[in-house]
Amino acid sequence: MSQSRRNRRSYRGEDTRQGHIVLRSAKRKIVFIAGLSGIVLLALLLAL
Repeated sequence: MSQSRRNRRSYRGEDTRQGHIVLRSAKRKIVFIAGLSGIVLLALLLAL
């Protein structure tokens, strides 16, 4: 088995369903919101 396979986390099926997004740190929240905002702004600019 490769080294990267051994270091992977495994998640239960119940934990991975429903598209639940876990943003534990403020930095991750900021990056996530900035990415969503960027997509919306890009769509608006391309629509003009």
